Amino acid sequence: MRNVLIAIVVTALGIPLAAKATGDANHAADEAAINAVITDRFLAGWNAHDAHLFASAFAPDADLTNVRGVSASGRENIEQFHAQAFQRMFMQSHQTAEVKKIRFLKPDVAVVDVRWEMTGALTPDGVSRPVRTGLLDLVFTSSSGSWLITVMHNVDLTPAAAASPASK
Repeated sequence: MRNVLIAIVVTALGIPLAAKATGDANHAADEAAINAVITDRFLAGWNAHDAHLFASAFAPDADLTNVRGVSASGRENIEQFHAQAFQRMFMQSHQTAEVKKIRFLKPDVAVVDVRWEMTGALTPDGVSRPVRTGLLDLVFTSSSGSWLITVMHNVDLTPAAAASPASK
């Protein structure tokens, strides 16, 4: 009887019980597709040092800005940029990532926050760098049901090494 009363009150007040669940269910497939792009293309390409696979996570007209503020526009330029990096400073690198948040701005546009950690990166002189951490801010768009990264901004969150007293 109590459940019936709750249902009557909720219905009378016009509270949409199923709306959120339906909305979440509608995005479940999209979230899975976005996660697959991050895992199967972005991370798999990075960890295999395969610039072509890595770039396949991006839309043909994508824009990318790395942690140093260097940009590349277009999937082909993103591939070329990373092909060079995978031959030098990232040739031994390994990256892990965790999606922290997906927010759908429209049914075909999502903003995705991804925390990452990288090991094995090298300095330009070939010296091993300490573990790095950061945040990717990705804008995904869907075209014909296929989700791809359209905009990527990368932020390095690795704490800066403290300056030695002699250099102050």
